[in-house]
Amino acid sequence: MQHLPALLVLSLVVSPLAPALADDQPDVAEVSIAELQAGYGQGEFTVTDIVRAYLARIESLDRDGPALNSVLTVNAGALEKAARLDEELADGHSRGPLHGIPVLLKDNIDTGDMPTTAGSKLLEGSIPPGDAFIVERLREAGAVILGKNNLSEWANFHSSFSSSGWSRLGGQTHNPYDTTRNPCGSSSGSAVATSASLAAFTVGTETDGSIVCPAQASGIVGLKPTVGLVSRSGVIPISRSMDSPGPMTRTVSEAAAVLGVLAGTDPEDSATGEADEHRSDDYTSYLDADALEGRRIGLYTKPMGVHYRVDALTHAAVEALEAAGAEIVEVEQIAEQDVSALALEVLLHEFRAGLDEYFSGLGDGAPVADFDGLIEAIRDDPEETARFDRSRIFMASQRGDLDSELYRNALLAMHQETRENGIDRVMDEHGLDALVAPSGSPAWKTDLTLGDNLLISSSTPAARAGYPVITVPMGLIDGLPVGLSFFGRAWSEPELLAMAYAYEQATDHRRPPRL
Repeated sequence: MQHLPALLVLSLVVSPLAPALADDQPDVAEVSIAELQAGYGQGEFTVTDIVRAYLARIESLDRDGPALNSVLTVNAGALEKAARLDEELADGHSRGPLHGIPVLLKDNIDTGDMPTTAGSKLLEGSIPPGDAFIVERLREAGAVILGKNNLSEWANFHSSFSSSGWSRLGGQTHNPYDTTRNPCGSSSGSAVATSASLAAFTVGTETDGSIVCPAQASGIVGLKPTVGLVSRSGVIPISRSMDSPGPMTRTVSEAAAVLGVLAGTDPEDSATGEADEHRSDDYTSYLDADALEGRRIGLYTKPMGVHYRVDALTHAAVEALEAAGAEIVEVEQIAEQDVSALALEVLLHEFRAGLDEYFSGLGDGAPVADFDGLIEAIRDDPEETARFDRSRIFMASQRGDLDSELYRNALLAMHQETRENGIDRVMDEHGLDALVAPSGSPAWKTDLTLGDNLLISSSTPAARAGYPVITVPMGLIDGLPVGLSFFGRAWSEPELLAMAYAYEQATDHRRPPRL
């Protein structure tokens, strides 16, 4: 591919932001997608007004003020796009619920008009040949791409330990509730930007916990769909069997609205072959404040017993579920056997194969040509291992291709234990409609020397099965958010969204950060 001149690439990355808001500019803090649409329809403001307001908020909160450091790149063409969308509205044409709605994307999602880097200095300035499939869908739906979010470098699959929200290219992202604390990851900047209202919503990606953990740490809703419901083509990969993009929003209804745009079959991603059979054009139609009535829900207790205050919030969540009409059944174990070693083999094989495929798609002149070139570049640059050891990247370099017997056996066994012998078995045996568990623990102090201090996680059963999970705020501990996760069978997004919505409406736990 031909690369843009260096000065133009630089201008895309550091282009000046809009000036500070005038008194008569709209205040976009905590404004919902529905409220933005209503404002456009009533002529209260234009798409251009709203884009300027978000750009000014990025300047005042992300660059200055608390300096959250969640936005890696700002789109120099955002205001021009907004003006075109205003013209469409003036002509009586709306593209749907996301028309004129500003979004930020995790910077492992390809955009043909901005660099896509995974936070790596080795991909600095790398502009892919086109948009990811999901970015095409967002643009067609009328969303305005404001820019790209910082993330845990290489989506946090790079070293024996790391600090979530840190990338060598972007530095450390900070939790909006306490900037000395960690945002979790790897969709760190996406979660922080949503919570701080730097965009109406964001899109993250998850392999295991990378949407759920940062969403709960920033007090928002995060949905990882069934693997295969949302395309991964044009997304810098870790694992074809576990990766999925998903919406990160402030409410469940917004997650439902965004999922309807993201979901769908992509010929370039074979995993999405059944997506059109299972997707809905309007997931908001499933939302029902009474959706918990008569439901039978499993409380996954393995993540409990670690932090008594998280346990207390979880028990309060159970009481709220029961008060809304659900029956709760305790489930201590999901998978009958520990498949951690198998899952690591799957990840290492798929990471190498996936990056080789991604790099080859960048064309001639790409900063990294293949996985071997990545290894060579790391070894040639002492700064690459000055803070973190890149051990997982080196481990992946020792793996074979996806035709190897080791990989195929590991993948088959992992899926059997986490699906037929795991979530499906437990739900069948107990007659469950869903499972719930605490999403994580309160945010820890960021420590670039010792790395993360993640006490609690419940995302792994769904992640290894490739099944959906959604986290919803369930309260605060010393002012720090904690979430409750709903997860279940493949393609169960309508049911999970409905139950998560009913819980959200019954409890109203989200409290915006004090910025």
